[in-house]
Amino acid sequence: MGGIGIWQLVIVLLIVFLLFGTKRLKGLGSDVGEAIQGFRKSMGGDGDANANPQPPQPAPLTTQQAQSDRQA
Repeated sequence: MGGIGIWQLVIVLLIVFLLFGTKRLKGLGSDVGEAIQGFRKSMGGDGDANANPQPPQPAPLTTQQAQSDRQA
């Protein structure tokens, strides 16, 4: 007792959706995401793992490809 149960959370979320609507919550979520990303960048951490993608590595040559390259 004294803790928040699943039904209380469902009721709170339902009230939040009714008050703000999905469009405003979507905008709020994106604003919070941008704020967190900006905070991470200012702290020196890499906020986005895909910001600096690694260049693709060439596939290793198979023995047939290596032999045909040597013959050419």
